Amino acid sequence: MYRVKQLFGGSLTLRDYDGQVAEAMDMVRALNKMTKAGMPESVRIA
Repeated sequence: MYRVKQLFGGSLTLRDYDGQVAEAMDMVRALNKMTKAGMPESVRIA
């Protein structure tokens, strides 16, 4: 959660609970995409 707060801000903007859950999940989904994009693709040689 530390990295999510650093990149996307420290608070949620929506008021209702379901909206906040969806907003947090979207943030985590975006962070996972950014992390995956930065990982090298490894190929087994042998």
